Amino acid sequence: MDAARRQQLLAFLKHLNLEPPQPLTDQQLMPLEHALTHTSAGRPYNHEQLEFLGDAVLRLAASEFLEHNQPQLSVGQRSALRAQLVSDRWLAELGERCDIETVLRIGAVAAGDQIGRATLRAEACEAVIGALYRLWGDLTPVQRWLAPHWQRSLAELEADPHRHNWKSALQEWSQGAQRGLPTYACTELNQRHGDPRRFHSRVLLNNEQLGEGWGGSRRQAEQEAARAALKALKPARGS
Repeated sequence: MDAARRQQLLAFLKHLNLEPPQPLTDQQLMPLEHALTHTSAGRPYNHEQLEFLGDAVLRLAASEFLEHNQPQLSVGQRSALRAQLVSDRWLAELGERCDIETVLRIGAVAAGDQIGRATLRAEACEAVIGALYRLWGDLTPVQRWLAPHWQRSLAELEADPHRHNWKSALQEWSQGAQRGLPTYACTELNQRHGDPRRFHSRVLLNNEQLGEGWGGSRRQAEQEAARAALKALKPARGS
């Protein structure tokens, strides 16, 4: 491992607010190097084994976090909440907030695949979780890194219980009000991969438009349209 990469990895740990229990040798840093090396980089090692380990570590860490921070919840409620705190979407957002792509070794093809960037960030975060577990030998660094992000997510979910699942919430409301099922009309505005306004969607109920939204995919645009509809319907839903 060259000196520049070593410093980059140590700076990344510091960026995560993590201080190793003792100075790390190049050999001890190798799990983190592996975690941050995508298969597309064409190196003799990659992130896959640590991603597999990180998946299990992540679920255990999230379970402990919820046990300590949400003791009033039932097992079923914790399970549902944990599913959101370990989802690929959550991990991709974590990777974006932590600038993980700035330290990730990837090949040219993967670097140019804008559609796959979220998946790439999610996989890298899981692999880093596995590497941290290997480096420390326990959950301490994982909890230290992830707890503030989980706290933020809990606050967001408390403010918006239907976060990322607005279509289901809108359908539940419309059926409960005996108004039938919402329908969506989606239009592709351009073919630019990664454009957050590539698709435009309108949600209608009995031919009445309730909301509209934009997204990088049809699914995202529909979710945003449902979100806008729920926001507009909030007074009626609360009555």
